[in-house]
This record gives sequence, structure tokens and C-alpha cells, in this order.
Amino acid sequence: MEAVPVGVPPELPGEAVRRGARLLRLRRAGRRLLWLVLCAAAVAFLTWAALTRPWAEPPSLTTPPVSGR
Repeated sequence: MEAVPVGVPPELPGEAVRRGARLLRLRRAGRRLLWLVLCAAAVAFLTWAALTRPWAEPPSLTTPPVSGR
């Protein structure tokens, strides 16, 4: 308990700062990429929905019977 504390190598703080800055840049780029993919998926879905109108009733495949003769 009364031993002399071990000193920190002089290059260690600078390396830690560089690594931390790199990690922050990677995380920021990852978040931007995730938002870009999310927005592109939303635009693709809205475009598909506007063109195909899945909520509309599909047209009938048979003709109604002829009556009224």
C-alpha cells in the first residue's frame, strides 16, 4: 500500500485523445448513415404506397351478370 505509484507514460494521454476523437467520428458517421437509411426507407415506402394504393379495393375480376331483359 505504501509503494510508489506507477507513472503514466508520456505518450498515453495523447493516444487516448486521438482514439477518443476517432471513436466520436465513427459514431457520428454511423448515426448519420442510420438516419440516411431510415429516411430513404420512409421515402421508398411512401412512394410505393402512393403508386400502388394498397388501401383501395382491387378491381373485380368478373363482370356482373346481365339482367333487365
